[in-house]
Amino acid sequence: MNTIVIRVAEPVAQRYAQAPEETRRKIQLLLNLWLREVMMAREPLPMVMDRIAQRARERGLTAERLQRLLNDDADEPSRGRF
Repeated sequence: MNTIVIRVAEPVAQRYAQAPEETRRKIQLLLNLWLREVMMAREPLPMVMDRIAQRARERGLTAERLQRLLNDDADEPSRGRF
């Protein structure tokens, strides 16, 4: 594998740096899968993003559920659930 640099918001970078190694590894795997899907697609990026969003909805991810997950993560930084 290669290393790339991606700019993120400062709080995200801080939380990532403070996360346990296992959590960081899982995040890296998820990002690798997502980037592979996006970068290898033969269709425009907006279409790829729509397809990913559709799959997430089919798997039960609603806007409300996503917001709860994001709020839970922001409220409890030490949880490390990934």
